[in-house]
Amino acid sequence: MADYTYEDLKAKTVEEMRDLAKELDHEAVKGYSQLNKEHLLPALCKALGIEAHEQHQVQDGFDKTAIKTKMRELKAERAAALESHDSTKLKAIRRHLHSLNHRIRSHAS
Repeated sequence: MADYTYEDLKAKTVEEMRDLAKELDHEAVKGYSQLNKEHLLPALCKALGIEAHEQHQVQDGFDKTAIKTKMRELKAERAAALESHDSTKLKAIRRHLHSLNHRIRSHAS
């Protein structure tokens, strides 16, 4: 059995995917002839042991993990600002969270 990636499988037609499923003896692809591409793709990924999602490329040194870590820290600070009723600090934290969230969304493609 040839090695496939998620992108390889996604590029195949439904008929090609069904032909591949026919060759496999796995519980995930049972009833493959009745499945459409949307359902057949994750079933094939499971049967072949492939990660069943697209890999996004990092753009321009964009580090989503670092941004998400900073957002978690800010959320803890936001909770503390809420308890202390510090509206000035709360507003600043919310604006910072908003800008970080915007950066993440703008790089998602």
